[in-house]
Amino acid sequence: MPQASSHQHDADDPDVDHPDFLWRNPDPASGYDVVIVGGGGHGLATAYYLARNHGIRRVAVLEKGWLAGGNMARNTTIIRSNYLWDESAAIYEHALKLWEGLEEDLDYPLLFSQRGVLNLAHTLQDVRESRRRVYANQLNGVDAEWLEPEQVAEVCPIVNISPDVRHPVLGATYQPRAGIAKHDYVAWGFARRANEYGIDLIQDCEVTGLDIRAGRVVGVNTTRGRIAAGKVALAAAGHTSVLAGMAGLRLPLQSHPLQALVSELLEPVHPTVVMSNAVHVYVSQAHKGELVMGAGIDSQNGYGQRGSFHIIERQMAAALELFPVFARAHLLRSWAGIVDTTPDASPIIGLTPVDGLYLNCGWGTGGFKATPGVGWCFAHTIAHDEPHPYNAPFTLDRFTTGALVDEHGAAAVAH
Repeated sequence: MPQASSHQHDADDPDVDHPDFLWRNPDPASGYDVVIVGGGGHGLATAYYLARNHGIRRVAVLEKGWLAGGNMARNTTIIRSNYLWDESAAIYEHALKLWEGLEEDLDYPLLFSQRGVLNLAHTLQDVRESRRRVYANQLNGVDAEWLEPEQVAEVCPIVNISPDVRHPVLGATYQPRAGIAKHDYVAWGFARRANEYGIDLIQDCEVTGLDIRAGRVVGVNTTRGRIAAGKVALAAAGHTSVLAGMAGLRLPLQSHPLQALVSELLEPVHPTVVMSNAVHVYVSQAHKGELVMGAGIDSQNGYGQRGSFHIIERQMAAALELFPVFARAHLLRSWAGIVDTTPDASPIIGLTPVDGLYLNCGWGTGGFKATPGVGWCFAHTIAHDEPHPYNAPFTLDRFTTGALVDEHGAAAVAH
């Protein structure tokens, strides 16, 4: 468990084991008002906002492994809000505004760096779609600009803007307020603050069944015994469909591995984040110096947290197309997360046909950037038993009403 910051707990507080740790490691109690299944960024943020915004503190977060050991530790940390549709722009912009004050709110360093994000256009169709997104963003109050190739080079000089390549850069959208953050620090910051509110963060506790009686969930069965619950919230990313199946719900989700990799440590050379859907790569440089590169999802369904060599090959070829300067950089390590995708590439956040059971899933490749925003909205949904206005368009019933929020263009490979 990470070591504590300068904050010291009251030595007489019975809920604190030791002040040298950021959070306690308690055994589960017999019951809670709310049980959150999934100890990643979304689960931790939801727990924090339940206590902070709604005064609900009798909460447990259950994690089958270790806190933030799933997708929260297996992503490329990109934060942006330049999505096409009004509904998406609203919830992601809400998240970005929370990001901008989150270090102060959590009293914890997150290394949030607003270095901007470039989304490259390589064809005339890309240009038309990109300009459309810029105009839509501007109408929604999201900072967005269209850059010509020479302006792209001004923002990121190492991008190859030569017209004599397979996929020439014809321009790019640019969101200056976008950026990256340190994913581990984000998880630790939320966990620490949730712990201070008395919330139990319970690791090594896998949910094996949902206790449903007369159409209402009343508890969960786990590898550490049964836990009674007034409400149960599922926030387990790629495994959410498995958990929902325990309640007899078949969700419109598919789980895929999504892999990424980092290079050896390099001197600072990459000042922003560059994404390209055409060549399937997105690249930033982490604070320590390694290049962080993401690719497209594996076309096969699966729960494996590992990459595929053929995708790494294509990812490297794409990176060298855009950044010839990286030709001699060495691969350090690769990994994969498990992304849960919906038919319209938008999340599901809301109630279910089972009373007291709530869903937060379907984020695909966009979950990290939404962390504080979805935690805020999901906590509201749980506390009030109705969606927050920001997540109201993303309820499960849109797949029967047909009110889809199709974000394949804005999400695509590059979250």
